[in-house]
Amino acid sequence: MSEHSRAVITTAEERPLEEWNDPSRGRISWHTLFSSDRTPTDSMTAGVAEIAPGSGALQPHRHEQPEIYFILEGTGILTVDGRETVVTPGTAVFIPGNAEHGIRNDSNENVKLFYVFPTGSFEDVVYRFGKD
Repeated sequence: MSEHSRAVITTAEERPLEEWNDPSRGRISWHTLFSSDRTPTDSMTAGVAEIAPGSGALQPHRHEQPEIYFILEGTGILTVDGRETVVTPGTAVFIPGNAEHGIRNDSNENVKLFYVFPTGSFEDVVYRFGKD
C-alpha cells in the first residue's frame, strides 16, 4: 500500500453520478466509490452501476484488467465472450482480463451491480468497444 492509503467509508450518494448514453458505449450510470484519483485509496477500484429498464445496457467491450460484478438488484443478460447468461440478485461474476463482455437490461426494473477492478484508479481502465 502507498503512504496515502487509509480506511475510507463512503456511500454512493456521496459520490458523483457519471453516465454514458450513446449507442457505441451504451446507456448506463454509475457512482465510482473508490479510485485513487478521487479517494485516498490504492490497489482497487470499485463502484455501483445502474442500468435502466428497456434499452439500458453496457455494450460489449474489453479492458486489460479482470473485473468482478455482483448483482444487487434486477435481472440482466450478461454476455462474456459470446455466451449469454441471465444474472439475478446474488449472482457473482469474475470476468477475465481482455474478455469481451457486456450487460443489458431487458426487464421492467433497474439492474444494479457492484463492480471491482484490481487497479488503483478507474482512469487506468481503458474501455475498448466493438472492433477496437
